[in-house]
Amino acid sequence: MSIQFLSDENGRKLAVQVPIEEWEKIKAIHPDVEYLSNDLPQWQKTLIDKRLETIKVNPNSIKSADDLFLDL
Repeated sequence: MSIQFLSDENGRKLAVQVPIEEWEKIKAIHPDVEYLSNDLPQWQKTLIDKRLETIKVNPNSIKSADDLFLDL
């Protein structure tokens, strides 16, 4: 697959371009790909903000992944 990248003046990749034939193959495998969005819905942003505020107020409320697995 011949992929091309669009970069800014600092060399950071901003976009990717794939050949149309490859795009059609991707869409055939993943039909919802055109409807995906990078934006989180507002309800998810609100939930994240609430959780971050809880952690900020009570940092001891966080458990490590190891502790969580021990609880299982």
